[in-house]
Amino acid sequence: MAQNSTLEKPSRGGWKSAIFIIFVEVAERFAYYGVAGNLFMYLTKVLGQPTATAAKNVNTWQGVSAIFPVVGGFLADSYVGRYKTILFSSVVYLIGLILLTVAVSAVPLQLRHTVFFVALYILSIGEGGHKPCVQTFAADQFDESIPSEKLAKSSFFNWWYVGIVCGATAAVLVVIYVEDYVGWSVGFGMLAAAVAAALVVFLIGSWGYRRQAPVGSPFTRVAQVVVAAFRKRRLSEREARGVCSEDEGLVGGGAGVRALSRTSQFRFLDKAMMIDEKDATSNEKRNPWRLCSVNQVEEAKLVLQLVPIWLSCLMFAVVIAQLGTYFTKQGSTLNRTITPKFQIPPASFQVITGLTILISVLLYERALIPLSRALTGRQSGITVLQRIGTGLAFSILTMAVAALVESRRVSVAVENGLLDRPRSIVPMAVWWLVPQYVLCGLSDVFTVVGLQELFYEQMPVGMRSVGAAAYITVTGVGSFLSSGLISVVQWISGVSGGGGEWLGDNINRAGLEYFYWVLAGMSVVNLCVYVCVAKRFVYKRVEVDGGGTPPL
Repeated sequence: MAQNSTLEKPSRGGWKSAIFIIFVEVAERFAYYGVAGNLFMYLTKVLGQPTATAAKNVNTWQGVSAIFPVVGGFLADSYVGRYKTILFSSVVYLIGLILLTVAVSAVPLQLRHTVFFVALYILSIGEGGHKPCVQTFAADQFDESIPSEKLAKSSFFNWWYVGIVCGATAAVLVVIYVEDYVGWSVGFGMLAAAVAAALVVFLIGSWGYRRQAPVGSPFTRVAQVVVAAFRKRRLSEREARGVCSEDEGLVGGGAGVRALSRTSQFRFLDKAMMIDEKDATSNEKRNPWRLCSVNQVEEAKLVLQLVPIWLSCLMFAVVIAQLGTYFTKQGSTLNRTITPKFQIPPASFQVITGLTILISVLLYERALIPLSRALTGRQSGITVLQRIGTGLAFSILTMAVAALVESRRVSVAVENGLLDRPRSIVPMAVWWLVPQYVLCGLSDVFTVVGLQELFYEQMPVGMRSVGAAAYITVTGVGSFLSSGLISVVQWISGVSGGGGEWLGDNINRAGLEYFYWVLAGMSVVNLCVYVCVAKRFVYKRVEVDGGGTPPL
């Protein structure tokens, strides 16, 4: 095991340091949604890709962008450190945006497709180092041994999310309009300028950041527990000569870092901490692949019990993936006219989701938490798992409402003889889509903020960047699943002979509403699984004066 995690620099305190880090996150979200929010329209209108192909390309890129953070988080926690990872990834991100700007303006048409996608995936590499580290690095600025900073940290995740939603909302409102009506090169150029400015702000704040040194591969400690437990699988508690409480690898040096209390979860791993005759009689240094400490075993349990939660949130990500693809496609067929000379870009309706999130976070902080605190007696009002479950329930409503609205849109198209005129505008106000965008925002604010907090607080300290990457990969794997479902639905609906593909280019004759109902049904099943998993979840406990803390 590598050296313990230590603080390289003192912090000037909580928000004073975190505010500099927030700038780089807001700019990155501004840039990401400036690209992702309108990518579907660029692929279909400029590059001429079919609807289903464009949807799968968007989902694949978003999925890769959300998978790379696993690598970035691992490298940051193990070898590089969060500060250096953020710095490097921000530079890579800036290079990708510059190349993207060049691709849509100065590259010959025959090469544009290739250069454009190369630039997109350079952005994915930048996301890989940025996403898992920035939020974790900002949260590290709060010292939990200081009561005022601990209290501030409890609201940090909500207000952090407000910041990134502001960046995303600004992109959807301003950049997408510029891309559609001024020029793609101007729009992407704005994104590059924003990231460059934020990078300067981040560097200005460097002198006061509270940093943790990398601790070596955190996965090694988990692997050691699994191997040691397997080697002692036949050892019973009666035969054991006690347990190993010593932990040379305990991540320390920071205030508030304590040993974990024993739990009854994954009891088969407890054998890794049991001392057998060979351990007791050996004069050699403890072999961590044969005997692990209580704390190390509990760290492994923390990681393992988060896996079922991660799996049961994937359907939420599949639902959210429709926001930038088929929701946008629906909007492009409806009446978006505000004045005779102004039409709202179809992708800009994602701003409704952003505004819903902003308003919901404010209401959550100022109204829901105090009310639920009075009812439950918990400082946080409701638990993190209850918050996530509420978001999953909203995702079901999102798909049900979207299916009903799509059925209405198709019926209006039939009434006006537009079934075979997919490029014509259906005489139906685009505002019919508002409920599904609002419900999507409510689902997002409960589930995503809950996952952020859960994977930060419940991960071992030395794996928090990996934890951030883990919750981000929910959206990535969900995007891949969405692409897979599109392919499966296309194939089944195509060979069934029941009226054509559900997700064909002509959505007036397609069956998009059926696809939405399938997602709603799968989300219901998924919520049931989540409830079963959440009931078995045990929150992290740490030792304080010989006893364990209450659940977080």
